[in-house]
Amino acid sequence: MSLPRIFFVMDPLHTLNIHKDSTLSMMMAAQDLVDECFYVNPAHIFIDEGVVKSTVQAVTIDLTEHDWYQLKEAEIVTFSDQDIIVQRKDPPFDMHYIYVTYLLELAQKQGALVCNDPRSLRDCNEKLFTAWFADVCPITLVTSQYHLLKAFIEKHEDTIIKPLDGMGGTAIFRIQKDDPNLNVILETLTAQQTTTVMMQKYLPAIKNGDKRILIIDGEPVPYAMVRIPPKGETRANLAIGGTAVVEALTERDFELCARLAPELKKRGLTFVGLDVIGGYLTEINVTSPTGIRQIENATGIPVGRDLMTVLIDQWKAQRHVS
Repeated sequence: MSLPRIFFVMDPLHTLNIHKDSTLSMMMAAQDLVDECFYVNPAHIFIDEGVVKSTVQAVTIDLTEHDWYQLKEAEIVTFSDQDIIVQRKDPPFDMHYIYVTYLLELAQKQGALVCNDPRSLRDCNEKLFTAWFADVCPITLVTSQYHLLKAFIEKHEDTIIKPLDGMGGTAIFRIQKDDPNLNVILETLTAQQTTTVMMQKYLPAIKNGDKRILIIDGEPVPYAMVRIPPKGETRANLAIGGTAVVEALTERDFELCARLAPELKKRGLTFVGLDVIGGYLTEINVTSPTGIRQIENATGIPVGRDLMTVLIDQWKAQRHVS
């Protein structure tokens, strides 16, 4: 039976947290399912006379060892219909990230299966993409204009404001009516009304946690990682001290997933992480969703392996391989 090569476009291996990093779960599953897995630095993908290639290194992962990864000698490969490429480079979502999506889109044209679809990585801003599903989101305003933001605060009294390109809870502020720091917050985040931001009505349910729901090819993993904010904090992100627990999905969670699934599949978003607070959708993570290891450790569900199996099945269907 023919098997694909699997390439992981990602941050340097030595920077990963071996206890929490979701990509490692995918890589360990992949090395059990196919013959060859490769580490790819996104800066090493290039075009040579119209053909997308990359300098890559075959990789082996064994988390029981002190030297937990082994990289073989670098080689240059040409991407083809023999390949699955998994884009796992963390944001920032900057111009270099966008350039890499163009290269991956050309690799698609050469026959490679890319997860997630490069065009959708560009199109689906992780905060703004929620606007396609406004009926299941908190009350939201997206603008750079002071008078609109101030009117929103006046109306809703307790709000959250956040940049559209942030991650890990960076630069998210809770603003209440009559906040003495209002003007400086708006000036800073909008860069004097030149940068668009998102403002939402504050959800008190954040005290019970920010739920990360993972969706694989339109199907939700039946358990979610719930990030609980530290005392006195309105953000639950693990990067700023939130703690993680794992809980079974509720009926409302499954409804949200069913609401989004057709659009996610249509856009080639095979692996997605939804952020949900109090039953409301707040973010759709498409670039590098996390939470796999926490769910696997708590439930035994092989999320990374399930994802790799889906990708291999998609690759077979694309190539008509049995």
